[in-house]
Amino acid sequence: MNALVLSSYNNLEYKQVEKPEIKANEVLIRIEAVGICGSDVHGMDGSTGRRIPPIIMGHEAAGVIEQAGSQVDSFNPGERVTFDSTLYCGHCYYCRQGKINFCENRKVFGVACDEYTQPGAFAEYINVPAHILYRLPPEVSFQEGAMVEPLSVAVHAVDITPISIGDTAVVIGAGVIGLLTLQVLWSAGCSRVYVADIDEDRLKKAAELGATETFNTKKVQLNEVIVERTGKLGVDCAFDAVGLSETTNLAIYSLKKGGTATIIGNFAPKAELPLQYLVTRQIRLQGSNASSGEYPACIEMIKSGHIALKPLMSKVAPLSEGAEWFDKLHAGGSGLFKVILKP
Repeated sequence: MNALVLSSYNNLEYKQVEKPEIKANEVLIRIEAVGICGSDVHGMDGSTGRRIPPIIMGHEAAGVIEQAGSQVDSFNPGERVTFDSTLYCGHCYYCRQGKINFCENRKVFGVACDEYTQPGAFAEYINVPAHILYRLPPEVSFQEGAMVEPLSVAVHAVDITPISIGDTAVVIGAGVIGLLTLQVLWSAGCSRVYVADIDEDRLKKAAELGATETFNTKKVQLNEVIVERTGKLGVDCAFDAVGLSETTNLAIYSLKKGGTATIIGNFAPKAELPLQYLVTRQIRLQGSNASSGEYPACIEMIKSGHIALKPLMSKVAPLSEGAEWFDKLHAGGSGLFKVILKP
């Protein structure tokens, strides 16, 4: 089969590789759409250490079941599906608690690290355990199905954050995850959702998707304008969809006393925090790890039209052109959001 292989850092090759064989509990999926995630882009250059070559990356995908293993009785060839990016075991302590994102045997498609290598979906076919499959209704396209995974990340982050009807929020970072978080916050009942970034194209998109107001943090002091807009209080919750010291602190300093900062992005491995400020204002600081069973809710949100995905789809291109689109995303500043590849 054809696949886009990270043969060495910054070197993606579209070439023939061996078609995967399925186990008794797996299905073989013919990939119809696969999204390029920011983690793949940063994995390509070796900056994350989570995409050690050679590896087929890709974990945001949808397709059609081509073949089902002998132990699979809940899915059949021909069904349209997407799948969780996380391979969880289903029987460890955390899986039994329903916290599958904490699975003690967790692997992620398209990741190669010191602990494991798990081929991903930048290929014509992929083998997937049946227990992480989800059917796509006819109303949801394959391209939208490939975006269930990033949407689930946003839904999970909002779900673990204490939010009441009428609360105010700010999202730091107007990339795909940040813009999905913006939309999910509206669904959660927020009365105002502000968005901050340093890129005017991204802020324009945030405004188009309903942000109450957008702020370029190169031009304004975010905490000052947020305090002004909220009656000298600050917002109830803040979401860092980037993951740097600067952005995490922007989130923290935007909060009212007793507010919650949820960190979704983890671009940097470490961050410096204003500890005394956190303590004296009793601010809750938490990380949000991937997703944990939110796929069905996400599929329903897409089907019902509560989440707009098409405005975030910048390009649908052949998998054979994948290296070119990776380079464009890596260069940045191109106004690109989600690029989806089709084998």
